[in-house]
Amino acid sequence: MVATVRARLDAGGRERGANPVELAVMMPAILVLLFGSIQVAVWFVARSTALNAAQSGVNAQRSFDAAPGAGRDQAITFLRRSGDWLVGWDRAGPTCVRTATEVTCTVRGRSLSVVPGVDFEVVQTAHGPTERWTTG
Repeated sequence: MVATVRARLDAGGRERGANPVELAVMMPAILVLLFGSIQVAVWFVARSTALNAAQSGVNAQRSFDAAPGAGRDQAITFLRRSGDWLVGWDRAGPTCVRTATEVTCTVRGRSLSVVPGVDFEVVQTAHGPTERWTTG
C-alpha cells in the first residue's frame, strides 16, 4: 500500500506542482474577464434605468393637461427611486421638451463603476406624441 502511494507521487516527476503555477499565471486574466463582464452588465442596467426614466417622463409630460416640467419631475422621481445604477444624472438633470405634436425626454449620466476608473457614459432618449384635440 505504501509502495503504491509512493509510486503515484513519484509518477508526476518534474511536472508536480505545475497546476498551481498555471493557475497563478491565469488568475489575473480570469479576474479581468470576470470584473469586465460585471462592468458591462452594470452598464446595461444603467442604460435600462435611464431609458425607463425617460419613458416615464414622456408619459407624464404627454398628457393633455400636463403642467410644464411634469415630465422632468417624473423622471427625477424615477431616478431617485431606482438606486445608484446611473450616477451623475443630477448634474444636468433629465430634460423634457414638449412641442405641439411630440414630447422628447433625455436622461444623461454614467454607469456605476465596478472596476475602479472604468465607467461608461449613458444617454437615453424617449419620444411620444402629445395628447391634443384635433379635428377629424
